[in-house]
Amino acid sequence: MKITLLLSSAYGMRGDVRSTLNLATALSERHDVEVISVRRHKDRPFFPVGPDVTMRSIIDARPGSRRLLPRGQVRAEVALWRLLRNLKSDVLITTRPALGVQAARHAPRDLLKIAREWGRPAVPAPVKRFYPRLQAVATATDAAAEEWTRLLDGSSAVHTVPDALPAGPWPRSRMDNRIVAAGGRWIPVKGYDRLIRAFATVADKRPDWRLRLYGGGAEERRLRALVRDLDLHNHVYFMGMTPDLAGEFAKASIVVNTARNGDLGMTVLEAMGCGVPVVAFEGSRGPTEFVATGYNGVLVPEGDGDVELEMFSAALLALIDDERRRRSLAAGALDTALRHSAVEVGPQWEKLIADLR
Repeated sequence: MKITLLLSSAYGMRGDVRSTLNLATALSERHDVEVISVRRHKDRPFFPVGPDVTMRSIIDARPGSRRLLPRGQVRAEVALWRLLRNLKSDVLITTRPALGVQAARHAPRDLLKIAREWGRPAVPAPVKRFYPRLQAVATATDAAAEEWTRLLDGSSAVHTVPDALPAGPWPRSRMDNRIVAAGGRWIPVKGYDRLIRAFATVADKRPDWRLRLYGGGAEERRLRALVRDLDLHNHVYFMGMTPDLAGEFAKASIVVNTARNGDLGMTVLEAMGCGVPVVAFEGSRGPTEFVATGYNGVLVPEGDGDVELEMFSAALLALIDDERRRRSLAAGALDTALRHSAVEVGPQWEKLIADLR
């Protein structure tokens, strides 16, 4: 069976890209799998992808390359329409509402079309109009499935299939380093500013612990300025981007997630795959789906201003001071991650496809 996965860009550093490439790799063990990237701006994807996965793109935007198309959104859309109309595949999985709408409009009728979705679309009207032409919507969590069922008024079949972690073995934390880690894009919605402010209290009371931030983004200058203003230059380290985030998480004893809303939770799952407990705000949809206080991590209630920062730093300090509890939560984290391994998730996708066909 030939399966095509369609991404806006398979070369970026996003949780949905990571999840999709993991899925492609898992499915490629038994099927002919290709990933189509609408736009290509790098020679290689930021995240690893299996050797049996075919990669191709519509627009080559790499520096110095001869572009397939001149600049312009209209021409890009025309190229996408042509590709979809002539797609020779058994299954098409899209990964953004905009791509799902185009697949519903232009892909062949006999092609099995599934929209892989994580959050609500910014513009719901086209989705409501065209998604009934798809065979299914697949969400990563039950909460997202409920959202999409309400949005589509029951006009489309909505299924829950979890995100896939890369195939094992995963690196394993020894839980003896005095390191707290966080990873992802440095953008406002990820809440790194409130993480740094909360860690100021931790650094004051436990100065031998360090915070490592992995990633990159538009907020870097502001976050560095905040670290400087709080005099945390010996406690907070900007580690930059890495395609092996799991390997870096394995060096930590706690992983934190302070996203304000709509986080995919892929970094949470990667941390758990390394046997590291996670501390997160319970208002963030992604972490709330995976983190269970007392089992694999700690969920901290969101509040106003300094209140939520005090609660978050208190949760961190309590876990820092209780090594036995950290190790107990680490065992729960590993158990959670096993349910998201490629070995478990791949067959769930295969069953969904078989049932729809």
